[in-house]
Amino acid sequence: MKITDRKLRSFRVARTFRQSPYKINCVDYSPNGEHAISSSDDDCIVLYDIREGRQTSVLYSKKYGVDLIRYADQDSQNVIYSSNKLDDTIRYLSLTDNRYIRYFPGHTARVIALSMSPVDQTFISGSLDETIRIWDLRAPDCQGFTNPLGKPVCSFDPEGLIFAAGVESQAVKLYDLRAYDKGPFGCFETRFSRRCDWTGLKFSKDGKQILISTNGGMIRVLNAFNGSVLHTFSGYNNSQGVSLEACFTPDSQFVMIGSEDGRVHVWSTESGMKVAVLDGRHSGPINTLQFNPRYMTFASACMNMTFWLPYCDDL
Repeated sequence: MKITDRKLRSFRVARTFRQSPYKINCVDYSPNGEHAISSSDDDCIVLYDIREGRQTSVLYSKKYGVDLIRYADQDSQNVIYSSNKLDDTIRYLSLTDNRYIRYFPGHTARVIALSMSPVDQTFISGSLDETIRIWDLRAPDCQGFTNPLGKPVCSFDPEGLIFAAGVESQAVKLYDLRAYDKGPFGCFETRFSRRCDWTGLKFSKDGKQILISTNGGMIRVLNAFNGSVLHTFSGYNNSQGVSLEACFTPDSQFVMIGSEDGRVHVWSTESGMKVAVLDGRHSGPINTLQFNPRYMTFASACMNMTFWLPYCDDL
């Protein structure tokens, strides 16, 4: 897909699904872009059909709660998610029959990061117990873990060979999945001009950039190879220190984040210039934001789930 400044500025709300008074805490698109899923603080898991533009079903995780939901396979039939209520076990759920396939116990504090490998059945989790654990969907036992010496947010690179950990809101550590037990092979320290907590970390699709989300009204893009600061973006509302999720567009050319006033801000990763501010008519802070990996659409969520489409004369 060819994403341009003009197309981004043309995006409008196509459909809004009213949820509840509770926050939607996570949104994920299926790898083929045809489905989306959301989790919320009222223990709901909602499935969406992107082609038909409709909500297809609602599942519940009343006992455990649900957060950080991720599609676990290419056919969009299964998901993994963390708990925000009963314990710190990660759960592997079949969406077709609402049955748990497997449990992944091991963390002793809340899971704050969850990342599926883009190439196989491996996933990683970061926790407030200050460990990153490596898992295989086919086995309940942890396949290995590393202690990055601080609270970690973490994510796989696009090839599934490297994972990055943002540690104690001050350093990015790079690990080779095949030799993680030897410790990080790279470490980049990066400090923001004002105190804030790092709330997320993502690689761009081309693997050349790392995006750091914070709760301090600032996000940062690093060179993934040497850790140099490419851009620091601010100028969006987050006076209350909300954890707002940022994302890359699939072509790695733009970065997007929501704000507490319900607007979406977009910058070019090439020029560093802001190229769009989009009004999503959200009733509260946009907690989570994801661009579709295959189609020209993205999703933003507060208490409501909103899907966006471009409206240009030449589309």
